[in-house]
Amino acid sequence: MIEQSKIRELKGIGEKTEKLFGKIGVYTAGDLLRYYPRGYDVYEEAVPVSEAEEGKTMTVTGMLYGRVQVSGSRQMQVTTAYVKDITGTLRVIWFNMPFLKNTLAEGGLITLRGRVVHRKNGAVMEHPEIFYPSAKYEEKLHTMQPVYGLTAGLSNNAVLKAVRQVIDNLNLTKDPLPLELRLKYGLAEYNYAVRGIHFPEDKEVFYHARERLVFEEFLTFLLSLRKLKDKNERLANEYVIQKDERVDDFLGRLPFALTNAQKKVWLEIEKNMASDTVMSRLVQGDVGSGKTIVAVLALLNTAFNGYQAAMMAPTEVLARQHYESITGLFNTCGVSLHVVLLTGSMSAKEKRRAYDRIECGLAKIIIGTHALIQGAVTYDNLALVVTDEQHRFGVKQREMFAEKGGVPHVLVMSATPIPRTLAIILYGELDISVIDELPADRLPIKNCVVDTGYRKTAYAFMKKQISEGRQCYIICPMVEESEHLEVENVTDYTRELQEEMGQEIQAAFLHGKMRQAEKDDIMGRFSRNEIQILVSTTVIEVGIDVPNATVMMIENSERFGLAQLHQLRGRVGRGKYQSYCIFMSSSRAKETKERLEILNKSNDGFKIAGEDLRLRGPGDLFGIRQSGLMDFRLGDIYQDAKVLKSANEACDWLLKNKNDYVQKMSDYETISSVII
Repeated sequence: MIEQSKIRELKGIGEKTEKLFGKIGVYTAGDLLRYYPRGYDVYEEAVPVSEAEEGKTMTVTGMLYGRVQVSGSRQMQVTTAYVKDITGTLRVIWFNMPFLKNTLAEGGLITLRGRVVHRKNGAVMEHPEIFYPSAKYEEKLHTMQPVYGLTAGLSNNAVLKAVRQVIDNLNLTKDPLPLELRLKYGLAEYNYAVRGIHFPEDKEVFYHARERLVFEEFLTFLLSLRKLKDKNERLANEYVIQKDERVDDFLGRLPFALTNAQKKVWLEIEKNMASDTVMSRLVQGDVGSGKTIVAVLALLNTAFNGYQAAMMAPTEVLARQHYESITGLFNTCGVSLHVVLLTGSMSAKEKRRAYDRIECGLAKIIIGTHALIQGAVTYDNLALVVTDEQHRFGVKQREMFAEKGGVPHVLVMSATPIPRTLAIILYGELDISVIDELPADRLPIKNCVVDTGYRKTAYAFMKKQISEGRQCYIICPMVEESEHLEVENVTDYTRELQEEMGQEIQAAFLHGKMRQAEKDDIMGRFSRNEIQILVSTTVIEVGIDVPNATVMMIENSERFGLAQLHQLRGRVGRGKYQSYCIFMSSSRAKETKERLEILNKSNDGFKIAGEDLRLRGPGDLFGIRQSGLMDFRLGDIYQDAKVLKSANEACDWLLKNKNDYVQKMSDYETISSVII
């Protein structure tokens, strides 16, 4: 079967290209079939120049106006031209294409298609495709061209050619999904779906193909969850942890009182850890609801019972912040337990010292990153694992803790608001607790939804906040068409912002292509107020807690789902100062304004998540970034909520009828690639 062929066996793929495909996790033809496009170029009708919207990929037709100019350095040459029609003029730039100066003729009619972005001197179309003569564009009109995730040296065209080769030689296999399910839920046949996801003839074919593949992805995940739940329900509690009176003493010394919601959840955790079975519990709570102190109580009670407890954070900066806040709190409240920090960047000497203290049992509470589950760590009697920001950790990591001793209790903390109907499905193997109340002294974030004309005013507001000692975030969405341009946009934006703000204010950028050490360095400097404005992609969504940051501005906010915008907004409002969130939108659409107004009027994450669920439609797949929750290849829990519910019904049916499909599902490891 061609699906089992090595990628090297495909025509046109040599040793060098094989290694590049390996970098994106593609080793076989089957891997390539499942390497779905991350987006599509949909070739729409050209619009008048005056209607070219910032933040969107647009097509315009007009005359080249004035001379084509080349500027910049040898490393980055920028070619600039102007296209004009009766409605206006648009500046256009290309990166490292100086030869265009000789090929673009002034006065010629030309069609250009590219992303329109905001620059210092107004709207600019970046690095567009050129259709010259303009009639050539009609050949691509209304077509959908797949866009794949790439790595340096691997072009979209190379992936596209390889995928087409596999699909053209695909052995038509019998559909693994039972016919009853396909008929009941109106699902496409598998072979049709694979072709339709990579090379859809139109949007209707794409939606039908995608629904089928998302359904099967969810179904595989849910069947895996059921197996995990069955396994968990049989696990006896090796670490019966009774409530220690010293926890009440600690609570009495805290400089604040727990909310009723925190008390309720702590009681649930307390009973769970003292019961006959191992705890596997999810604690959901909106940003600022006080999940961390509940986790600290669980860590503390475990340690007072003589056992070890570990807390794993997704980044080194956050792990260090947890370590410093917990040790500070213990010092204030007179707790003398030994707390150890363990991260990847520590020196070999520091790590050895931490390993020794963990192995001999001196360290009762261990805070760290993924370093907590690496081979060199041996625990004395690990009884509790707390994972912070749960959607960044997979089942595999949690199982690795169990391999280092007995089976510990697991407490999973999530600030991601998920409607309860979906949470019950997605976290089927976990008991769920919800902290649905904010502390009384928490200042609600003030929000505003504005268009791009407000940018100068927003910058002036930031300057004022910084003059008062505060800090700011600016979020830029990833540019879909090119990962290179994602980096370019953030760096360019930061450079222009620095010019705007002056040398007294320090701006820096953060994006997903940076090494983790670089990210940690930038986030560390920001947390120390050495950087006043941090320009970032959504990589900032998890991993930093800066109480001094009071302003967040989200560019092109129409490109995100409501739940993700709420998550981003949660980076501010974490301290004693009044905080603000500016949702900037370049869209003139009425529906966009209505969606963003929900955020403007509410800071309730669960309410917003419910609205996100209600408002999402199939057309949003081309305009709104996925929620970022759960690492599914295709599925999105908000976008595909109905499909998720159908897959859950199908899961019940398959298990009840002991269908052959379940027997064939021997590869339950699928779950380890889906973050839960």
